[in-house]
Amino acid sequence: MLVLSYLSDGAIGKVNLKEVDRKLKQLNKPAVKTIQSEDGDIIDCVDIYKQPAFDHPALKNHVIQMKPNFDVKEEKPSTTAESSKLVVSQTWRRSGSCPEGTVPIRRIRREDLLRTNSIDRFGRKPQEIVVSKSNTTNQIDAFVKQAAVLVTVGYNYIGAKADINVWNPQVEANDEFTTAQIWLKAGPGDNFESLESGWTVSSLNYTDKSSIFFPFKNLNPILSMLCQVNPHLYGDRRTRFFAHWTKDSYKTTGCFDLTCSGFVLTGTEITLGGAIDHISSHFGQQYKITVGIYMDPKTSNWWLKYGSDIPVGYWPAATLMSYLKHSSTLVEWGGQVYSPNVKKKPHTRTAMGSGDFASGLFGNACFIRNPNIVDYSLALKYPEWVGAWADEAYCYSAYNYQKSYGTLPVFYFGGPGQNHNCP
Repeated sequence: MLVLSYLSDGAIGKVNLKEVDRKLKQLNKPAVKTIQSEDGDIIDCVDIYKQPAFDHPALKNHVIQMKPNFDVKEEKPSTTAESSKLVVSQTWRRSGSCPEGTVPIRRIRREDLLRTNSIDRFGRKPQEIVVSKSNTTNQIDAFVKQAAVLVTVGYNYIGAKADINVWNPQVEANDEFTTAQIWLKAGPGDNFESLESGWTVSSLNYTDKSSIFFPFKNLNPILSMLCQVNPHLYGDRRTRFFAHWTKDSYKTTGCFDLTCSGFVLTGTEITLGGAIDHISSHFGQQYKITVGIYMDPKTSNWWLKYGSDIPVGYWPAATLMSYLKHSSTLVEWGGQVYSPNVKKKPHTRTAMGSGDFASGLFGNACFIRNPNIVDYSLALKYPEWVGAWADEAYCYSAYNYQKSYGTLPVFYFGGPGQNHNCP
């Protein structure tokens, strides 16, 4: 019988297989119909009233809002010479569909949980903190994540949307992942609330079984625990559509997709964590997904929409959140790389975006087009003020590029990670 060691609360423990099975039962609800996707995923069509959201103590008596109460007015987007195709479907849809009254949920399998180092923290992002240790012989400065983003602040936002170019960048190590996404945030910097969605690529399965026991031998135990929170959530390198939330800067609340309770699914067409059908190629066909997150002013539910205005579901902020039940005060669009090997040498080779720098522009670099916000006028519009920022400009860059007068800028971002300027 396979027994795995993991770090939990700073101590070495054992993965209890009974705990694994208990967690699987909690995550995977009885299916009305099961779909075997050609990419290996299993999609369970679960009764909408028996989905994982209602395991949350605060949602026991929650009444599902079946559709949004609002209609966002969209300005006509700017026209450019470059064209890209909208990806609406996910791979699993080629193998079937879920009936009305059910919601599609990607099944979590035993091997998924056996890859994690903490059953309780399965599916979470690492905390956004810096760990430093200095002594007479060595110094460790570990920045768990690095970002290249377009940001707007200064107003109360009740929505954001963007077309996000889809790629499949390299992910170097088993403990790393990369994203292209939207964030809506509120609250203090050390304890913020955040709603997020976009695409992500994580690492492959472990091939070296010995690394399961302690994959970060050169790091202190506290840092190891932080960096092992979300290794290989999906178990492959496919580009996947995700959603994430937190109420406390990723410390104890929130998760990817439905790996914890909180997000309420309502639609039958899109599954969280599902693989995206088409991927862009360098100087070839470009593909994009459209992601929108909007607050319903009547209920304070934040709705997630995909593609051509397809509702996926919502976060019931009036119950789950403190600051975001009113509005967001900061919106970001762009990419992140999570790794213990950033801001140090050797730097990680995990790429962001397409893996090329923002200066490569269309067909080479990853882009975000039409990064719009929504205010209480319920109209999508380009933000009044934006700024582009990259934490490690020689590793991952950001460029808000305006091709000509009268057209809106297109935000380009990304990079390869380690290179001759980023050793």
